[in-house]
Amino acid sequence: CGQDFNQPLGGTQTLEGTPLYHDREDEMSALASSVYEDHTVIFIGTRSGRLKKVRVDGVPRPSHNALLYEVVPVTEGEPVLRDMAFSPDQTHLYVLAEHQVTRVLVENCGQYETCPKCLSSGDPHCGWCVLSSSCMRRGECSRSEEPRRFASVSARCVQLSVRPNNLSVMMASVPLLLRARNVPDLSGGVSCSFEGVSESEAVVEGADIHCVSPPHKQIPLITNGYGDKRVIKLHLKSKETHKLFAVTYFVFYNCSVHQSCLACAGGPYPCSWCKYRHVCTHDLSDCSFLEGRVNTTESCPQLLGAGDLLVPVGVTQPITLRAQNLPQPQSGQRGYECVFLIEGKVVRVAAVRFNSSSIQCLNSSYTYAGDVGNLPVDFSVVWDGEFAIDKPPGVKALLYNCSLGRSSCGQCLNADRRLACGWCVSESRCRLQQRCPPPAFNWMSAATPAVRCTHPRVTQFHPSSGPGEGGTRMTIHGDNLGLHFADIAYGVRVAGVTCAPIADLYTPAQRIVCELEEAMPSPRPGRVQLCVRDCSPNYSTTSTDLYTFLVPSVGRLDPVSGPAAGGTILTVYGQHLDTGSSVTVTVGDSPCLFHRRTDRSVVCMTSPSPQGPGRAEVTVSIDRARLTNKEQPFTYAPDPTVTSVHPVWTIASGNTTLTITGTGFTDIQEPRVRARYKGVDTGNVCVAVNSTMLLCASPALGVRVRPIPEGGGRPEEFGLVLDGVTALLTINTTFTYYPDPSLDPLHPSPPLQVKPGSPVVLKGRHLVPGTGTAAERLDYTVHIGDTVCSPTVSPFQLVCTAPEETGLHLVTVRVGSLSLSPGSLQVWMEGGLGPGSGLGLAAGAVLLLAVIVSVLVAYKRKSRDADRSLKHLQMQMDTLESRVALECKEAFAELQTDIHELTADLEGAGIPFLDYRTYTTRVLFPSIDGHPVLRELQAPAPVQKAVQMFGQLLTTQLFLLTLVRTLEGQRGFSMRDRGTVASLVFTALQGQMSYATSVLRQLLADLIRKNLENRNHPKLLLRRSESVAEKMLTNWFTFLLHRFLKECVGEPLFMLFWAVKQQMEKGPIDAVTGEARYSLSEDKLIRQQLDYCTLTLSCEGGASVSTGPTLVRVLDCDSVTQAKDKILDALYKGVPFSQRPRAVDTDLEWREGGSVRILQDEDSSTRIENDWKQLNTLNHYQVPDGATVALVPKQTENSGTPLPFTRSLSRYESLLRAASSPDSQRSRAAMLGPDQDSGSRLWHLVHSAEPGEQREGERGGKMVSEIY
Repeated sequence: CGQDFNQPLGGTQTLEGTPLYHDREDEMSALASSVYEDHTVIFIGTRSGRLKKVRVDGVPRPSHNALLYEVVPVTEGEPVLRDMAFSPDQTHLYVLAEHQVTRVLVENCGQYETCPKCLSSGDPHCGWCVLSSSCMRRGECSRSEEPRRFASVSARCVQLSVRPNNLSVMMASVPLLLRARNVPDLSGGVSCSFEGVSESEAVVEGADIHCVSPPHKQIPLITNGYGDKRVIKLHLKSKETHKLFAVTYFVFYNCSVHQSCLACAGGPYPCSWCKYRHVCTHDLSDCSFLEGRVNTTESCPQLLGAGDLLVPVGVTQPITLRAQNLPQPQSGQRGYECVFLIEGKVVRVAAVRFNSSSIQCLNSSYTYAGDVGNLPVDFSVVWDGEFAIDKPPGVKALLYNCSLGRSSCGQCLNADRRLACGWCVSESRCRLQQRCPPPAFNWMSAATPAVRCTHPRVTQFHPSSGPGEGGTRMTIHGDNLGLHFADIAYGVRVAGVTCAPIADLYTPAQRIVCELEEAMPSPRPGRVQLCVRDCSPNYSTTSTDLYTFLVPSVGRLDPVSGPAAGGTILTVYGQHLDTGSSVTVTVGDSPCLFHRRTDRSVVCMTSPSPQGPGRAEVTVSIDRARLTNKEQPFTYAPDPTVTSVHPVWTIASGNTTLTITGTGFTDIQEPRVRARYKGVDTGNVCVAVNSTMLLCASPALGVRVRPIPEGGGRPEEFGLVLDGVTALLTINTTFTYYPDPSLDPLHPSPPLQVKPGSPVVLKGRHLVPGTGTAAERLDYTVHIGDTVCSPTVSPFQLVCTAPEETGLHLVTVRVGSLSLSPGSLQVWMEGGLGPGSGLGLAAGAVLLLAVIVSVLVAYKRKSRDADRSLKHLQMQMDTLESRVALECKEAFAELQTDIHELTADLEGAGIPFLDYRTYTTRVLFPSIDGHPVLRELQAPAPVQKAVQMFGQLLTTQLFLLTLVRTLEGQRGFSMRDRGTVASLVFTALQGQMSYATSVLRQLLADLIRKNLENRNHPKLLLRRSESVAEKMLTNWFTFLLHRFLKECVGEPLFMLFWAVKQQMEKGPIDAVTGEARYSLSEDKLIRQQLDYCTLTLSCEGGASVSTGPTLVRVLDCDSVTQAKDKILDALYKGVPFSQRPRAVDTDLEWREGGSVRILQDEDSSTRIENDWKQLNTLNHYQVPDGATVALVPKQTENSGTPLPFTRSLSRYESLLRAASSPDSQRSRAAMLGPDQDSGSRLWHLVHSAEPGEQREGERGGKMVSEIY
């Protein structure tokens, strides 16, 4: 009842409910629900500006309560307000935000392009219209009530299969059998479409559909350029909807593309290899010999073996290869060859086929010019010239030279044993055994048991120093450092201290990594000693460099404190800190991430403190040595906090000053401010003034995310980067970016001239971002030349003071990192030398000298003529100046528009709007008064019922479109009939504008398509109403624009028209030429001086709608028709023009005393001079000011008044309407020809000129304003 009782509800049972939907991502701010076909849908607005659509019934597993099936972004960065509402037809939802209202579709089925996506989307509004192949509502699908026409579950999607599902490109016009499931009745006809390239008629026989594959001429369009196969889509196309509604995949394969037997026979398609022709084909009859047909990879001729073919350099020997199914060359075919590609050069060696499983390349030697030990090269076995035998992929011939890259015994014996390289002792080289001179023991092989190289050598080691506590890992490089780890496992000592080798890091013969044990107190420097198994002279060595034991130490820290969140770059100072092999730093129990070290310092980054703020001991560990300075611990300070940011805005270019207050800022080493705008991160530097204040330069936005909206844009994130503090990476503030300021350019030539100390005004936009107050404005610096000034700032201008220094100065304005230069200005001193004074003085001196010489030569002869000419010129200039001033004063005085008088007339009479019925009737049926469709239907009951049924058919889009298309296809369907049909259709559908709009859109699409097919010029489209669609478009605009015209633009347009008309009628208007004193067109301007005066007439009686006499202002030079028009405008102010009497249908009576005289444009008193007949004016009849006149209906017979001119009154009326039209002739020729009865030429105020003539008084066509 609307009352609020503050008492609990009664009852003994607790009401409990189960939540339908949990939203852990966004906070809900608005809810709305709707029911569609027994399904409930909830629309949830969130504070992030998104709309979520949730279905709460019939939800599939695993969620049984609710299903979120779509998220729509609506208002970026603004929360959705709670007042959401549905449209009356339940198709749209109106979503309200703080600054906008958005209309969102309840469903967006069109976004799902396939049936599975549509039916698995979860949107209960959406289903799949099978033959239209579109996702839509059930009501939008044609004949959806028929079986399998409309699918609402995924299991009902159309499934299509085809047998066979692949063909060779050499096969054409093959019958295909298709099986389709979940399809409706296909009696309307279907066709098969191969990827839109080929289409064939389909025959439906029950559940089977029979098609034919493409013919030969169309297959290349499908397969060319696609390799060995082309997978295409085979569609079924409905002849009813002309849409592709079912699809399956079909393969065209091309066997001839394969160039090897393995590729041919190993493919998924029925290709066969003809090994004697070396071709791949789908037709076995193409093979010459029956035994040459290969259908499986096991039967292909191929080489066996997975490893590389090892070929020593410079050794002449045969190469035997294992193979299978090698063909025996037939009569006329060439034998086998081994082909090597060595450094770009092809080497061919003859080969012998022993049998089908063995082949041998004959004796040959191979060389290469490179200095590498191993060179992989391509090789192949071919027969009959270029027929290659298949081989395992990746297999190459490896040419190798034992001597190259193996300069020591250890490197030689450590080579790949398959190469059979050994160390030739007598030559001290790595050679093959057959290349080493005897005896046999002169050649050492890695296969020999207990073999080892003599004369080991240490070339370098590192580190060269370390702590005496041990733990230093030393890396030793050299030659012949043993062949096995056991050779050196106990043979390394450093400065007399044992160094234990590490097996996992040992590289035979080349590198040893060992770890030093603890040394004795005060150890001395020493060398590295190495023994291979034993320390005999041939198997031991000593390094040339010394290893030194050092004592590292630590001292002060920098800085001594940092935030508990870590991220502080800590430097520990000391001595010998770069010794040893490894270093770690810990602060308390937390590791400090190592960055770098030198002899005097170690740099690392602190980790977060597990214990929070407090002191922690810093420990540096170098190998096994632990170093600590207990007198200077590191302090973990509380993490910084932020209380405010001022100002909370900046410009797109950034670098304006931001003041951030909070705590703990002095403990931060490199504070930075950051922002993320449209997904792009940016940042800038900050300076800590003290522990509670940061001064930051605002981040600049990249060019890629600009421009910024006029009202500003908010970044997704705004915060601070304070070492390792993550809590302040995003600050909850309404920070805003505004567009950069811009300045209007100064006039470049000549430059702006100002006096010293005078104000300089620079105009621009966005000078005060957003709604910034006086305390929150940008800090501008203006440079005028070398002078700097602080300007006064307003939203649209900067005001600065000009410098005292004269000359040309460049103006530069800086704000943040933005630099603007509107141009240059000239500072000059009044009374001094102006701009360009030096050039002027020089020119003046030369001119003066020339004048003096000329005067001395011809002074007596020219002086008198010069004085007389000067006086005459001065008089002409004074006269012209006076005339210009007088005409300007008169023109400005005459053109004063009295807006109060204009609005007072409109307030009294109102704007003569037509009512909606009359307005639409004049557009729909312009030449028919009282159209039958506008009257109540008087017909028998069967006719009325038939009309109602016809009206129902008009609401069916398919019927209406078919009706229009059928009518337009008739030859006797005229232009008038097209307009009538369009008007009748829109009259019937004016209450269903949404439906009418959809019909119009389809007809316009058909019209555009027809225009393109006929290749008509695009500019001719919609220019002429030659179709029903074009006329319907006119009617559609008519209906929709009425309210807009009446409520928005009608009044301003009418006032503009009335003001222009009032201004033009203040001066004379020529009724013949259309020229006027105050014309808007210079081509229609009366340039002669005319004498006229204003008369005030008292109009009474006649057809006046007024209750008493009406005062009307006219000009004594007005023609009679012009006077009648002005009187009609005064009498019928509030009446639409179409409902007024016309001037041609009335007579003007001048009532003086008891006499009445009818005034006409032409009568017996009309003046005729030299074939020129002048129209009668009020001045011609000598009508005085204050005279009484009346408008009366036109008399058919007037005594004493000639009738012939009556025919031309309508011409004057139309002339006055068209005088200021842009389509009127722009020449000054007469707009009316000679009078056909008398042959005289008509004129009113000025004589009309023939082309090329010039009127008297026009001064060569120039106006006073142009001369001025």
